[in-house]
Amino acid sequence: MLAQNYTTLIAIFLLTALAHSQEAKPSKASLSIRAFMHDPSSTAAQMYLKDEKGHMVKLNLTPEDLGMPQLTIPVDGSLILFNTAGVDPKNPESIVAAQVAVPKNMQRAIVIIIPGPANSSPAYRMVLIDDSAEAFPPGASKVLTLVSFDTALEAGEHKVLCSPGKVTNVAAVKKLDPYNMAQTDFYFKENDAWTVFSECKMKYIDAYRQIFIAYIRPGSKAPELTTLIDLMPRAASAK
Repeated sequence: MLAQNYTTLIAIFLLTALAHSQEAKPSKASLSIRAFMHDPSSTAAQMYLKDEKGHMVKLNLTPEDLGMPQLTIPVDGSLILFNTAGVDPKNPESIVAAQVAVPKNMQRAIVIIIPGPANSSPAYRMVLIDDSAEAFPPGASKVLTLVSFDTALEAGEHKVLCSPGKVTNVAAVKKLDPYNMAQTDFYFKENDAWTVFSECKMKYIDAYRQIFIAYIRPGSKAPELTTLIDLMPRAASAK
């Protein structure tokens, strides 16, 4: 039953994203992206994008991690990914793999790529996370919830409700043991009771940012968790 709700959740998530995209004003400035493909059913997907010079290049995708940064220029205010490097001039939309509106002032983005509903076109959807230090500060976490029911995170001093189909901000954890570790547990609501679906001790320091992705596989009864640890770049030393 939970797995059957996944498609409904994706539809809700896309409608929400569409509403935000209609509010976002087109961006013509270059955009630096780091991408992650979150498709538990397939890890072999390849995608392409146009770089800042308009050349079609392969999208940097790394298993279990964010890809290396790439520069692109949004087209009519949207980030577009392609299935192949060649474009059919008679039917350019046929090779579009995913498309999402980019907010006007966004200069750096973490791009989470997720599969859309079965037989949808384009086949994939994207979630943009503002990669600036102001929007995603050192030590902070983001929780992307790809399930159709409430989940919750308990980490250090934080107890945070994570709503379906949204990105939840979590401030840096400060209640740590002498090794900068904190118990980090995720729960989902089942029959009016909270049930843990992921529990571990994690290190929280300002050099790290965390992205948690809660999702459910078809046929499963409980959510699963993907965790990305993003190492913050060191500031350049003064000369």
